[in-house]
Amino acid sequence: MERRAYKQALFAVRDTETALDIVQDAMLKLAEKYGDKPAGELPMLFQRILQNTIRDFYRRQKVRSLWTTLLSALSPAGDEEADPLETLEITRETYFRDTPHERLEQSQLVEIIEEEVGKLPLRQREAFLMRYWEDRDIAETAAAMGCSEGSVKTHCSRATHSLAAALKARGITL
Repeated sequence: MERRAYKQALFAVRDTETALDIVQDAMLKLAEKYGDKPAGELPMLFQRILQNTIRDFYRRQKVRSLWTTLLSALSPAGDEEADPLETLEITRETYFRDTPHERLEQSQLVEIIEEEVGKLPLRQREAFLMRYWEDRDIAETAAAMGCSEGSVKTHCSRATHSLAAALKARGITL
């Protein structure tokens, strides 16, 4: 069963390490949630969990890609190791652009993003900041927030959609 699951995950994500992680996560979920089920039901349950874990991987990639693009626009040119949070905190003290006009635009963009993140409902803001800025996984975020993993996913999804809509309404496109 593991070899078939690995091949299925590898075909879906086309990366050996990621496929192994997905299969491991699916197996852990099966053991944690369905360890008391009859052995005959486990293969079907595992396939469903594996499919959902692959979907979750793609959803995370999509959201991370959006925010990586957004936050990379705030990083200094050529500095791949820059932390976007540090960039947000020190934008006024350092320069990242060549001209004063570009520096002004950058600082205005940072202020708008900070303002819009601050307008999010508390739970959405908590989930968003923990997941995407503190780079915590869903389980860690859920434990810290005292809620289910599904709630974390819902809060993050709503936060990203709200932020995207708010930025678009203010004429900011990335």
